[in-house]
Amino acid sequence: MTKQLYKSTAIVSGMTLISRVMGFVRDMLIANLFGVSPATDAFFVAFKIPNFLRRLFAEGAFAHAFVPVLSDYKHNGSKADLKSFIEKTAGTLAGLLGLITLAGVIAAPLLIIFFAPGFLWEGSQYDLAVQLVQITFPYLLFISLTAFAGSILNAHGMFAIPAITPIFLNICMIVTAIWLAPVFAEPIVALAWGVFIAGVVQLLFQLPVLFRLGVLSRLRWGWRDSGVRRVIKLMLPAIFGVSVVQINLLFGTLMASFLASGSVSWLYYSDRLVEFPLGILGVAVSSVILPNLAKNYAAEDTMAFSKSLDWGLKLVILIGMPATLGLVLLSQPLLATLFQYNEFGADDVAMAGKSLMAFALGLLAFVLIKVLVPAFTSRMDTRTPVRFGLYAIVCNMVLSIALVFPLAHAGIALATSLAAYLNAGLLLINLLKQQVYQPGDGWWVFMLRVLFASCVMSIFLTYFVDQQLWLVWNVSQRGLHLVMVIGLSMLIYLIGLAVSGLRVRHLHEHEFRS
Repeated sequence: MTKQLYKSTAIVSGMTLISRVMGFVRDMLIANLFGVSPATDAFFVAFKIPNFLRRLFAEGAFAHAFVPVLSDYKHNGSKADLKSFIEKTAGTLAGLLGLITLAGVIAAPLLIIFFAPGFLWEGSQYDLAVQLVQITFPYLLFISLTAFAGSILNAHGMFAIPAITPIFLNICMIVTAIWLAPVFAEPIVALAWGVFIAGVVQLLFQLPVLFRLGVLSRLRWGWRDSGVRRVIKLMLPAIFGVSVVQINLLFGTLMASFLASGSVSWLYYSDRLVEFPLGILGVAVSSVILPNLAKNYAAEDTMAFSKSLDWGLKLVILIGMPATLGLVLLSQPLLATLFQYNEFGADDVAMAGKSLMAFALGLLAFVLIKVLVPAFTSRMDTRTPVRFGLYAIVCNMVLSIALVFPLAHAGIALATSLAAYLNAGLLLINLLKQQVYQPGDGWWVFMLRVLFASCVMSIFLTYFVDQQLWLVWNVSQRGLHLVMVIGLSMLIYLIGLAVSGLRVRHLHEHEFRS
């Protein structure tokens, strides 16, 4: 089972890596062509609204409510029942999302007032943001149905197709930025159309694979179906429980709209860098572990459930710890290498670097949440993550208001990170108290080994890397030196692990307390 988890995680991580690299190419191009301006702030807000709702309803709440019920049908029901459940869920989801999309397009002026009220005082920026929302909002419909299809494929052990699908968003935005932007009076509008087109393309890419499984041949309205009602009952509280970080990020965007022009963009670019390891590790492990935990729960195998969770936590700490420290210590070199060209200047690197360091401090917590929440939702417990999520949201709001005055946009990012640690801590403590999760032996030794290797790597990055040189080097020099530094850091970290005595077998040795 552990080998299968490794294989599935490696597949998802590999596909996600390709997509995230393309995402960086996309963001580098956007920074190069559009820089940091009121127009880019307007686009990033317009793009964040449907993206936020997509993560909230589809990848977040829906996936965590749908997969456990789907596993129950697969384990305890007939194939006909499974197909009927999927078709009715698909039809109901498509109908509801269609209504939400229509309402969102009509209510775009109100959405901008709610999500970025600071734009209201900048007339042209507000009008542009409204136009961009009306173009990008239908992305919610297409990408949510794509996430639904991906959840079914993941539950059937087909992880590669859903993992590679996001690459089409990057491709569409790159194409429209290069060839469509010069056509528009306001070039940034081309990016909004790129988002719209990408939603259609991603859905069409997954449908043939889904149809070949034989579990979906048509859409059926099933509002009163017992399986659909179970999903909806689980989904409503899960909206908060699995999307707390996204809600906190959106609140940060709202606050940033009142700050200096460019604040929204600085937060966007720093968040994108944090999303890179989060996607490769956190989303990959979460995508793999959720159907596995749901299967263990449906089979009433509590030991296998705890083993899977233990494996996931060890893996994310092993990789997440050095990734967190690396992002903090290489914030400016990363931003300078990826974005400091033409319209994106050294001042933008410095400002985005401040928020990147603050966001990066929370990377480990963001990844842990991705692993811990499925331990609840796979058992059809969506209320507990909601309760802890609400605590984290309140904490984020209070800290954002307190930290925004001394730290500006970086204070918003730091508040999000601190709230994430509160959320992760509460989730873990609850799992331990309920004895749903029983850690294997050797955790303290494992943690000491990881901390030792991370400290050695951090000493190298702190005392042997001159970060100011990145601001004056040319493109090739920045890229070459960044690759060398990251490569050496990884090598030093691995050597530190080896010297401390950590071996691969320690990740899947499960001697549990009785």
